[in-house]
Amino acid sequence: MLFTASASGTTGLTSEVEFPEPYDLPGTLSILSRGKQDPTARMDDAGAWLTLNTSSGAATLRITRLPNRDNQSPREATPQEDDARGAAAAGSRGTAVVMGQAWGPGAEEALAGLPALLGVNDDWSGFDAPEFHAGLPRLVSVPRRRNPGLRLPATGRMIDELVPVILEQKITTIEARYSYKYLVRRHGTPAPGPAPDGLMVPPTAHGWRRIPSWDWHRAGVDSKRSATILRACSSAAALERLAALPAGAELASKLCTIPGIGPWTAAETAQRTHGDPDSVSVGDFHLAAFVGYALTGRKTDDAGMLELLEPWRGHRQRVVRMLVLSGFRKPTFGPRLSPQDHRRH
Repeated sequence: MLFTASASGTTGLTSEVEFPEPYDLPGTLSILSRGKQDPTARMDDAGAWLTLNTSSGAATLRITRLPNRDNQSPREATPQEDDARGAAAAGSRGTAVVMGQAWGPGAEEALAGLPALLGVNDDWSGFDAPEFHAGLPRLVSVPRRRNPGLRLPATGRMIDELVPVILEQKITTIEARYSYKYLVRRHGTPAPGPAPDGLMVPPTAHGWRRIPSWDWHRAGVDSKRSATILRACSSAAALERLAALPAGAELASKLCTIPGIGPWTAAETAQRTHGDPDSVSVGDFHLAAFVGYALTGRKTDDAGMLELLEPWRGHRQRVVRMLVLSGFRKPTFGPRLSPQDHRRH
């Protein structure tokens, strides 16, 4: 990979990152968006707009993929090639060039983190090794062959990623996304630079701590989750230092020292801040049953899920991502988890 940076007038600071083909920009960044109404992220056909907080201040980041340097589109592998080479068929077939443009006082820091954000440090070679790949079920191996350019992004921004994950604790996705949108639009700041209308920078740790109790209530956030966010933001400096730790048990353990943060929250955060290839979201309302049905045709619990994933330790998050991309759907029985209106309590 090659990383270059420069400054250019009204375009803000710019940089380029090169990857050997194939590289999947939309698939790599998709995990960072909290839905189409996320005020801090916009995904489009050309790439993405993201906002973030840095130690130097807020930043807007525009990420786009440039035409291939050889002016040729990467050739799609045939099914026969895929079957013969597995996911390792990804081999170099040209160069993918991704450009980042950044504005705001945190622009320089935002661009410094761009390679990791794009997944430069995410190494799939062990997963794609023929001997490892041969032991994968088809619901994992086939999606990998179809998505050879997917990488796991690492934002390195602890509070920016931790807060929306805490908001997602034990409620529906619809509720969590509404809460995040409401709070960011009310207490965030407009994105610097020529950003799309409505794009916002999320509050800093100090900004989250200043939100009055009635706005948490109006956002549908119960006192337990808001208190967890406030405790995390009170320890923001220490939490941001965790970005320098490698993904793994020590990182998860340190995150869980904050009351209200458990294994699920730690895993969901590390998947985004560190691109953790092995973290499993234990305690998720749907995941264990989904993995159980996908791999065995039967429902299982968290312990059963971990047992099923154990043969692929080190790559368990990769396996889960491929199962999701397979399009498999578990059988549905009984009522779904219903949204709760915490404003009535």
